[in-house]
Amino acid sequence: MAVEPLYQIKVECAYCKVPFQTSRVRPSFKKVIQTDTDFCAHYKGTNPDFYVVRVCPSCGYASTENAVNEFNAEQLRAIHERVTANWTYKDYGNERTWDEAMHTYKLALICAQLRNEKGRVIAGLLHHIAWLYRYKNDEAQEKRFLQFALDAYTTVLESETAELNNARLMYLMGELNRRLKNYAPAVKWFARVINDKRIIDAGMITASRNQWFAVREDMLAEKLELPPELMDAQKS
Repeated sequence: MAVEPLYQIKVECAYCKVPFQTSRVRPSFKKVIQTDTDFCAHYKGTNPDFYVVRVCPSCGYASTENAVNEFNAEQLRAIHERVTANWTYKDYGNERTWDEAMHTYKLALICAQLRNEKGRVIAGLLHHIAWLYRYKNDEAQEKRFLQFALDAYTTVLESETAELNNARLMYLMGELNRRLKNYAPAVKWFARVINDKRIIDAGMITASRNQWFAVREDMLAEKLELPPELMDAQKS
């Protein structure tokens, strides 16, 4: 019998404590054919990104495996009022369409916001939603959520830097700004990664240098005036 791309795992809902099944993609079926410069992976066949969020069919609470599983009384009440009280039983534990995957991410975003999750969790959900719109070639919605993600990453950089890979985060700040055509801040963030002697992440330094030059090419293509730091840049 042929092996299916999906397999199921049993998890317990962090909110209502009811066990349920959710699907994962087998590692042998995770076939990346392209990775975009903001780390969005494109897959051949089944897309593992569709199965990142776990949704309890009983209460509607949604989260990723990285979410904190403790709630205070205010958070419990907020989730009940905004999610559970309006929930009709629905099982997302099997194969998901694009629409179902999007719904799970937006549910997880609502739950994360109600729980006051860490900014990096909320930023990641917003960024993944932008990727889902990219898979659908919906440029307007993709850019809308890239902006939301950029705003959230900015908050993360201001408040959680001790817990993060700063080079990767600063690179992302540059790349999302570049994709949103905010070229001046994009150059600033890429330059910070390249020039900060405390950063030893060679991969992020190289990526930042490549995208620093990509900003120059973007601006030349759009016939925009280059800032002084890009005027005479020559790729080495």
